[in-house]
Amino acid sequence: MLKKITLALLLNVCFIFTAQAATEIQWWHSMEGELGKTLDGLVAKYNSSQSNYKVIATYRGNYTESLNAAIAAFRAKKQPHIVQVFEVGTQTMMNSGTIYPVQDLLTDNKVSVNWNDFLAPVLSYYRDSKGKLLSMPFNSSTPIMYYNLDMFQKAGIKNPPTTWQELRETSKKLIRSGAKCGTVIGWQQWILLENFSAIHDLPFATLENGFTGINPKLTYNNPAIINNIKMLREMMSDNSFRYEGRRTDPSKKVFLAGLCGIYMDSSSSIGALKKVAKFKWAAAPLPYNEGLKKPLNSIIGGATLWVFKGHKPLEYKGVADFVSFLAKSEKQIWWHKETGYLPITMTAYEQLKKEGYFKKEPYQEVAIKQLTRGTPTVNSRGLRLGNFTQIRDVMDEELEKIWAGKSTPEEGIKSSVERGNRLLEQYAKTTRP
Repeated sequence: MLKKITLALLLNVCFIFTAQAATEIQWWHSMEGELGKTLDGLVAKYNSSQSNYKVIATYRGNYTESLNAAIAAFRAKKQPHIVQVFEVGTQTMMNSGTIYPVQDLLTDNKVSVNWNDFLAPVLSYYRDSKGKLLSMPFNSSTPIMYYNLDMFQKAGIKNPPTTWQELRETSKKLIRSGAKCGTVIGWQQWILLENFSAIHDLPFATLENGFTGINPKLTYNNPAIINNIKMLREMMSDNSFRYEGRRTDPSKKVFLAGLCGIYMDSSSSIGALKKVAKFKWAAAPLPYNEGLKKPLNSIIGGATLWVFKGHKPLEYKGVADFVSFLAKSEKQIWWHKETGYLPITMTAYEQLKKEGYFKKEPYQEVAIKQLTRGTPTVNSRGLRLGNFTQIRDVMDEELEKIWAGKSTPEEGIKSSVERGNRLLEQYAKTTRP
C-alpha cells in the first residue's frame, strides 16, 4: 500500500514538473470575434503538437492599440516575445530598435523555412533593403468587393461591377429595387486612397512610396482620386453610397443586416461571412476606372509577427519553433479556409487548387488573383511610411469631413496630404535610418 502511495506521489511530482517545464511564449495580437476564436484554435494546435513550449496568445486591442502597448512594454522591459503588427506599422517597427529580425532568429536557432515558397508580393513588403526578412507574414490580406446575390437578383443585376462608373449605376439599381443603401466601405483610406493608387499605377508618395528613404512626401492629391471621391460624395444623396465608420465592423454589420448590396473590405471578412451571413453572397475584385486597360495588383494588408529583443535563448528557440509551425503548408491551408486570409506559400496555394477547393469556394481565390495580377511597379508594391498610423487617422478625418459636406473633395484631399506630410517630416527628424 505504501509503495502504491509513494509511486502515485512520484507520478504527480513528475507531472507537475513536466507541466512547469514548458517554456512560455507570450504573443500579443489584435484578433477579436470570429478571427480571435480561430487564432485561439491555431495556438491550441501548436501547443498540443509538442510539450516543450506553450504559446500564450493575448488580445491587446486593435492594431494601433496593440502596437503602442508593445512599444511601451519594450521600454519598460516587459515586452512580449511576439507582437502582431499591421502593415502600416512596418516602418515604425523597422526603425524602433526593438526587433530581432525573424530571418536572423531562424538562422541563429538552426530552423529552416523555405522563403522562396512564399508569395512574392507578401514577402517583399517585409524585407529590408538588403533582402533580409524582418517579420513573419501571418494574416496577409487584400481588400476585395463582396455583394449580396439575393439583392442583385431582386434588382435584376446579373454581374458585379468591374469599374467605379459601373458601381455607381449598380448601386442606383439596388436603391431603386428597395435596398436601404447601395455600397458601403470598410477601411476607407486603405481602399479609396492606398489601393486605388496601386491599382491605377499612381504614386502615393515620393521615394518609391517610402521604400528608398524615411523622408518621402505624399503625392496622392491627383485628379483621379479627387474625381472618384467626388463621385462617391454625390452618391450619398440617395444612399447609393453610405459611410458607416472607420475600420471593418460598422460596414460589415450593415452588409450582414442585408441593408447594403455591395461591401468592400479585407478578404479576411470571408470567415465571418461564411459563418454569419443569412443570404447568398459572392466576391469580386475591387473596381477600377473606365479606360484603364490593365489594372495592377492591389496592396498587401493584414499583419505580420515581429519578435522583440531582450529574451532568453531558450525562449527564442520556442519562438523559432512556433514560426516554423506557422509556415507549414497544412497550417496555411487551414488558416485560409477558416478566415479568408491568403495562403502565403505557393505549395499551399497549389495544393488548394489541386484538391479543387477554389471550384467549390471560388470567392476565396479572388484576393489571390487580384494581388498577383500584373507585374508590381514601385507604385503597387506597397507603402512604407513613418507615422503611418497617425497619417491614416488624418486621412480618415479629412474623408469624414468630405462625407459630411464640411469640405469639398479637393479641399479634403489637399488637406490630408499637407497634414500627412507634416507627420512625415516629424518622423524623419526624430528617426535614424
